Amino acid sequence: MHEGPQLPNYGVPGRGLVLRVGMTIALEPMLLVGTPLTRVLPDQWTVSSADGSLTAHYEHTVAVTENGPLILTTQGDGSIPRRNA
Repeated sequence: MHEGPQLPNYGVPGRGLVLRVGMTIALEPMLLVGTPLTRVLPDQWTVSSADGSLTAHYEHTVAVTENGPLILTTQGDGSIPRRNA
């Protein structure tokens, strides 16, 4: 599935891991209506909000290239998005 390093979706600007050419990262924001606390269900895969409120999760895989980020995940029609430089 995913390999390290894991990068949190939060932090202090300028204090995290430096992204370098050749790295590929998965951006996986999880939006929660209620508490920001989560729990992992017994299947050890499913994550839900600790209070049972509505949540949403989305993912994009991005490669760090010499020309900037390249989104590798496809659109719903199977096409690959254009480079965001």
